[in-house]
This record gives sequence, structure tokens and C-alpha cells, in this order.
Amino acid sequence: MRKKKQQAPAGAPEWMTTYSDMVTLLLTFFILMFSFSSVDAQKFETMMRSFQGSLGILEGGKTLSELPLATNGADIDVESDGIYEHLSQEIEDYLNQNGLGESVNIINGNNGLILRFNENVLFDSGKADLKPQAMATLSYICSLLNASDFSGKKIRVEGHTDNVPIYNSKYPSNWELSVSRACNVVRFMIEQNGVMSERLSAAGYSEYHPVAANDTVDNKAKNRRVDILILKDGLQ
Repeated sequence: MRKKKQQAPAGAPEWMTTYSDMVTLLLTFFILMFSFSSVDAQKFETMMRSFQGSLGILEGGKTLSELPLATNGADIDVESDGIYEHLSQEIEDYLNQNGLGESVNIINGNNGLILRFNENVLFDSGKADLKPQAMATLSYICSLLNASDFSGKKIRVEGHTDNVPIYNSKYPSNWELSVSRACNVVRFMIEQNGVMSERLSAAGYSEYHPVAANDTVDNKAKNRRVDILILKDGLQ
């Protein structure tokens, strides 16, 4: 008996299904790679900062002032740094004219402007009362911060100390001293210079956010400081 001839199955060959799946996967892969190549750099950086914070990862060797700041879900204003550079130059000129150029550091960072005052500019050792000559400097800075370009910017004042314990009846530890110094600067800015209260915040960090090792007299002097941060929009 003659065997019946087998008919080929209908439709495309089976190998075509595997080939189509592979092509689809490759297409998906290259689309994904293209999307990464055109990602908004600022938003990607913000996402990575949030991811690091959620894992409790902090970069070593930096103070809190120089770490990425919380945005509370708001987009960081990707504005021109021109107004901050102009402010930095105005303050630098004033400081140099008044012999304070070596005592105040101006740091123009991604988050805004940091004015880093050595302790002896604003306060006597172990005290939190503003020096009379310091008031003129702070008043000048406040006049710039009340100008239209900066009238809506948030400002954070931070007090810092070295690691030498303080012994007096008014300040039982460096915590109280650092907080009192920051608060007194904030009060002066509000009460004597009309800076809006809602723009300001104060924080004291004692000895725990140094900018140098507390191993020499000069390094300890660097750590005894007050930082005034003028923040970009969306940061606080």
C-alpha cells in the first residue's frame, strides 16, 4: 500500500516565532537605551539623590551644608547661576573693603550660596552675643537678600563648634552654644533687618559636622563657624 504524503503544517515555520521574539526583544532593548541617553540630567541627579537618601547612604567627608538638600517633592529650579555669582561678587567686594576677606569664605555650590563666617567675626569665644561690628556686616548682607532677586529665597543659618567641651553656666555643652549662635543671627536678620520669618531657619550642629580634623589649633578654628545658606528655589 502506498503511504500518504504528509502535508506541511499551515502558517509560518516554527523558527519564525523564535526569530520574531528575538527581534522584538532587541527593539525593546535599543528603545530603552535611547530613552536613557536622552534623560534629563537634572531630574536624573535628583532621583539618584533621593535613592541614596532612602538607603541611608551619605558621602563621606562633607558637612551637612554641602550635602544634597531635601526638595520635599518640588522641582529644583534649574535657574541661571548668574544672580548667585553677582551676589557672591558683591559680598566679596564688601568683605575685602572691610578687611574681612580672610575671615569669611564664599562657596558658590549647586544648592546655592554658602557664607561661612569664622567664629571671631560674629562672636567672642564661648559667647553667642553678636559683636557690634558684626551687625554692620550682617545688615549689609540682609539688604542684598531683601532685594527682588532674592526676596523669595529660603535661608538657613547653621551654628558649628570644635570638639573642645565648653564649661560655663550659660552653655552647658557645645549643642546649646551652636544653637544659640544660629538663633541669634536669625533673630537679628528678622528683628533688625526685616527679613521675612518664613524664609529663615536655624540649626545647631555642635562639633558633629566639621570641615577639618580637630587635630590642630588652626583646624579647630575652621570648625568654629556660622554658615548662612542662601538656597535655590525648591530647596530648604
